[in-house]
Amino acid sequence: MTSFAPDSIVLNRKLPLWYQVSQSLRASILGRSPQDPLRLPTEEQLAGHYGVSVLTMRQALKELEDEGLITRHRRRGTFIEPHARRGSPVRLLGSVDAIVAQQSGMTTELLDHGTAPVPSELAEFFPEVREVSTYHRLRSDEKTGEPTNHARNYVRPELAARIDLDDLVRWPMTKVLRDVVGVDISRITDTVEARLADPETAKLLQVPLLSPILHYTGVTYDAKGRVLDVAVIHYRGDRFSFTVTLDA
Repeated sequence: MTSFAPDSIVLNRKLPLWYQVSQSLRASILGRSPQDPLRLPTEEQLAGHYGVSVLTMRQALKELEDEGLITRHRRRGTFIEPHARRGSPVRLLGSVDAIVAQQSGMTTELLDHGTAPVPSELAEFFPEVREVSTYHRLRSDEKTGEPTNHARNYVRPELAARIDLDDLVRWPMTKVLRDVVGVDISRITDTVEARLADPETAKLLQVPLLSPILHYTGVTYDAKGRVLDVAVIHYRGDRFSFTVTLDA
């Protein structure tokens, strides 16, 4: 039987290996095509793929099993659960793959795209750029169809010229920039704050006007410290929580 082929990952030795592997595998699972097989490779094969020990791989798989993304059967193997609910707490440990995983696994609709002057509130991130390319997307739960968040990305024009819109429907912007466009992402700085839903957000997310939402701003930098993309995302307050772990 053919097994599902997960993406590869470059591990950061400063972060827990099991966590990085679980997030990378989670992103692969949630970003898979419908025709991809549901059976995962064995623990030993996955450990070899990621370059970690079987014990580390087992811990990573337990994380996904606890979340309900996979089921494990003795002697039969490990299988992706196609009908698992995709909403989950956002856990940020500093890994770009954590961002990719969190943004994956939802139905995505591209509402509009184009170019626009740099918004005044984002001018500090694009000091030498007059216009940016903009993408506005609505994400919904695959199973229920319930809207969960809407996102606006502001991207440097020279990068936008290399972005395929079909990729943005399938994958998060972070994955498209890193794995398709091929930019070297060095870090993402996240800011999360509580706000009240404005009329546009209330309509898109199907929540009452002025109800609590989570307002997320993610700034993506390359190795030279240049801002590549600024993502502004509004999450339904009843669907998401953020857990941040800081290593000593």
